[in-house]
Amino acid sequence: MILPEAKLYIDGVVRRAANQKTYDSIGPWTGEPVGKAADATADDVNVAIAAARRAFDSTDWSTNHALRFNLVKRLYELLLANHDRMAMICRHEGGSAMAAIQRAQVTMAMDCYKSLLDLFPQVRWSKDYGEAGPAQYRSHRKVVYEAIGVVGAITPWNVPLYVDVGKVVPALLAGCTVILKPAPNTPGIGALFGELACEAGFPAGVLNVVTGADPVMAGEMLVTDPRVDLISFTGSTAVGKRIMEKGAATLKRVFLELGGKSAKIVLDDVPNFAQEIASSLLVFHAGQGCAVQSRLLVSRKRYAEAVEILRQAYAAYGEKWGSFDDPSHLMGPVISKKQMERVKSYIDLGVQEGATLLAGGKLRPDKGKGWFVEPTCFVDVTNDMRIAREEIFGPVLVVIRYEDEEDAIRIANDSDYGLSGGVSSGDLQHALHIATRIRAGSISVNGGMCIAGDLPFGGYKASGVGREWGVEGIEEFLEGKVIAWRV
Repeated sequence: MILPEAKLYIDGVVRRAANQKTYDSIGPWTGEPVGKAADATADDVNVAIAAARRAFDSTDWSTNHALRFNLVKRLYELLLANHDRMAMICRHEGGSAMAAIQRAQVTMAMDCYKSLLDLFPQVRWSKDYGEAGPAQYRSHRKVVYEAIGVVGAITPWNVPLYVDVGKVVPALLAGCTVILKPAPNTPGIGALFGELACEAGFPAGVLNVVTGADPVMAGEMLVTDPRVDLISFTGSTAVGKRIMEKGAATLKRVFLELGGKSAKIVLDDVPNFAQEIASSLLVFHAGQGCAVQSRLLVSRKRYAEAVEILRQAYAAYGEKWGSFDDPSHLMGPVISKKQMERVKSYIDLGVQEGATLLAGGKLRPDKGKGWFVEPTCFVDVTNDMRIAREEIFGPVLVVIRYEDEEDAIRIANDSDYGLSGGVSSGDLQHALHIATRIRAGSISVNGGMCIAGDLPFGGYKASGVGREWGVEGIEEFLEGKVIAWRV
């Protein structure tokens, strides 16, 4: 065992599961246990829900803005002081390569946490609507914004710190109480949240963390329990649909950040065509990101040129991935054997569908005992193929021809998803116009950074409901109440 035991944090106490049971956290690099985590029972989850409900209903947490801000800031400071520990958890437990730590895995996640603290003064807590109405009923009206209540935050395994911050911190700043349920594969960061919240002095019940080997039990309890007012979930579209269905019985608020199959359109007039194409390799964290640009759209006129550029780029990338200790590597293994087999099944499917395997495509057990899949690229892909329509969540790029710009926009929008995308052109205004026609929540134009802690993030269509991050991400956890009085 390399990592400290991940424990529950319930009603202000860091502890083991009620029955003392634990489960092994399996390291993607080795396929072997790297730590143990508390395996919460249904009773543990029930106690966590009751504690969050009591903390919201019977304390001043929801109304004491200064208390909330100071404690959430203190938690930020404690997490910063534990940067190296978080890095080790993300590397051993989540399969992160070293260079990815400086990006969304840890450093950028904490930068985004700081953005939320900086944005807190901008949150709108009331709005004056002035006087209106007939003389006999003339009234002054205002809306006050109050915390929704108890939040169940269900988070994924790909970038656990980033997503935990994006859910837990806005909910706490808004005045909600929270039960955090991390993914079974990656319990460590969530457990650290609880440990440091305890150290920071959070009131009992305000934040609770429940880990468990069962991927369903705790989440279903949160979704169906009437004491939980809101579910914020990041994960697959299939699970998101189930959460929406199960939550309907209690008319629960549901925020969903789901899958993506984002398209990057490269126009013929882009001045650095070779660089633009070569930079499209899908390697960051083995492609395990909901907003990655996994469909590359290139015009028929320059398609052969793009294919040759990609062939050379993948050849040059070579073995610059899959090393645990190389600080330049962005790509390591996928999260689990199950995920490795899933990605490989899509690679096999792409060959069966008639796409041309330009690079990669193989499993790489020589990289270690864990779950390694080569950086992979398919060309001669049409948008009706499953590898172009379904989220693979692995290092697999598909390259699609388009006839003209209208065709490119049509292909980009011909997807069940609408999370992110990109447009590259030598004419900025033209690229911006095309960006307005793509049905997705975030569009990068000429490499612009469209995902950041101070910007709202979320998707269209099957990519989700609601927005995280930014002021909007905090205000998602507020209810508006109208108050009017006769004048």
